[in-house]
Amino acid sequence: MRPKHFTITVILAALSCVAAAEKAPDTGRMEQIVQSYVSAKQFMGSVLVAQGNDIVLDKGYGFADLEWNVPNSPTTKYRLGSITKQFTAASIMLLEERGKLSVNDPVKKHMPDAPGAWDKITIFHLLTHTSGIPNFTSFPDYASKEPFPATPEQLVARFRDKPLDFVPGEKYSYSNSGYVLLGYLIEKISGESYAKFVQENIFTPLGMKDSGYDSNSAIILRRARGYSMGPSGIVNASYVDMSTPLSAGGLYSTTEDLWRWEQALFGGKVLSAASLAKMTTPNTGDYAFGLMVHTVRGRKVIEHNGGIEGFNTALRYFPEDKLTVIVLGNQNGGVPDAIGGSLASVAHGEKVTLISERKEVHLDPKVFDGYTGRYQLTPDFMIAITRVGDKFFLQATAQAQVEIFAEGERDFFLKAADAQVTFATDGTGRAIELILHQNGRDQHGKRVGDVPPVKEHQEVAVDPKLFDGYVGQYDYAPGMVMNITREGDRLMAQLTGLQKVELHAEGGRDYFVKEVDVQITFVPGTDGRSTEIVVHRSGLDENAKRIGDALPPKEEKEQKVLTIDPKVLDGYVGTYQLAPTFAITISREGGRLFEQATNQPTFEIFPASEKEFFLKVVDAQITFVTDSSGRTTSLILHQGGQNVPARRIE
Repeated sequence: MRPKHFTITVILAALSCVAAAEKAPDTGRMEQIVQSYVSAKQFMGSVLVAQGNDIVLDKGYGFADLEWNVPNSPTTKYRLGSITKQFTAASIMLLEERGKLSVNDPVKKHMPDAPGAWDKITIFHLLTHTSGIPNFTSFPDYASKEPFPATPEQLVARFRDKPLDFVPGEKYSYSNSGYVLLGYLIEKISGESYAKFVQENIFTPLGMKDSGYDSNSAIILRRARGYSMGPSGIVNASYVDMSTPLSAGGLYSTTEDLWRWEQALFGGKVLSAASLAKMTTPNTGDYAFGLMVHTVRGRKVIEHNGGIEGFNTALRYFPEDKLTVIVLGNQNGGVPDAIGGSLASVAHGEKVTLISERKEVHLDPKVFDGYTGRYQLTPDFMIAITRVGDKFFLQATAQAQVEIFAEGERDFFLKAADAQVTFATDGTGRAIELILHQNGRDQHGKRVGDVPPVKEHQEVAVDPKLFDGYVGQYDYAPGMVMNITREGDRLMAQLTGLQKVELHAEGGRDYFVKEVDVQITFVPGTDGRSTEIVVHRSGLDENAKRIGDALPPKEEKEQKVLTIDPKVLDGYVGTYQLAPTFAITISREGGRLFEQATNQPTFEIFPASEKEFFLKVVDAQITFVTDSSGRTTSLILHQGGQNVPARRIE
């Protein structure tokens, strides 16, 4: 009998090995995905993928220091940005376990001099971004203050007397102020600095020897330099004094140390089971304590990403199969989040298709009529789908309109971004839901109505003196600013990357654009000066807060036009992605080069040098960035004081 049992055991073991082999993640495909961003000069950093106790991928890409050609590795140290918040939340939970506080305590219990407006704010509100305290990193003067050192008290002073954005607990609004305040409270309650508390209570006990609070002056071995895109390619990132992010984004670590953290946190070595459950229970906006917790394609995921000058990061954990995906980058941009989502999909055996691999198919344009409409994905995020002739367009809140292309009867993709859309229909072929697939996530949006038809606008005369209260810069979307200026008796608007247009009054605060179906409403403050604008288009209402004075008109000067070999121009032809739904297409006609931005006319661009071009119809310039082989990998759009990088996608 024993041999039989032995035979059965061997067979079962063999079957188990076969099953394991079948489920083994495709590391070759993972490597291909990462390299697609590396070769486009969109990513430098380190990546770690682990399943349970087994590391699947652990590698560095690009350089920790470009000037010395020092490569990134699994032990390179990166600023974490907002991944710091989960360590802050865990510190609060440790203090609660020790009886030093309760997350339900009013802030005022531990900060007696807190302003009256904070009377109803609790520590729970700070942890979940539901306090209503405005985000100090969005203040107009933030950029002028971040290079200078500040104590926790001085940081809190920047926002303590500001009015609340909403009643505490009423809604979710991401606020770095809340997490800076948590760090301030940790110091007050523990009697230690935030850096010391995290080091002694988390990093040292867990053996995280390559983690700590970052410093501008200390010598930190194997620390990466941070980079961003400048006028002529990659440049050193702008300076931020590391006292400023504090407990909202001041820590550094490595991929391997963060894996140790994930194993310890979810292995019960940091907090009690009750505290961990409390920390990972999602609240409004799917935000728990320092972590996002939601379901992606039927799987629970606990995650957070981060961004700070020169660095972007992403950390995901899937508790059901103990999958960890960590992407730390020392080049600004949203690529780490995109890489993390794709690697998680591959690890789960799902198909990942790169933009360059998608194939367009022809559909009867009449099919599109069943899909047009407005879709609500979140309370603050909507997508409008429209048809213009034989073309189909998508426009998301605070995004430019972009064409989408069919790869199936209900499946469409963007060429301007790595995103796809699926329509769910009823029995008549009419869409009832839209699903946006991006960065490994599926966002569902119920159809909430038709896109309103274009209405007639009647221009009225207003006193041009009103315009003086409206001029300024407005934060329209990441990397995109609406610049409102006055030119004599005319009010002008220019969005980053687009041509300047005149605004025509149909009321004292309401204006419209004649060239496209766009309207703008100015929201004045008590002094009559506009504090924000609301942009109306395709049935969407998009708010943009005022962030500064209008940029003055640039002095006109004649630029010399050079003659460039058409073969060189051919190397620039392609499509370049500036934002998720905004791209620039470069084309050549003979010895002339042209650019066309999403949903905009085509304009000729003129060479000022072999790689630098300018437009004559608008004050904008374009620089092409090439790799060591001479292949163009990206461009940089210079307009309105902004330098907006765009990677080549085809």
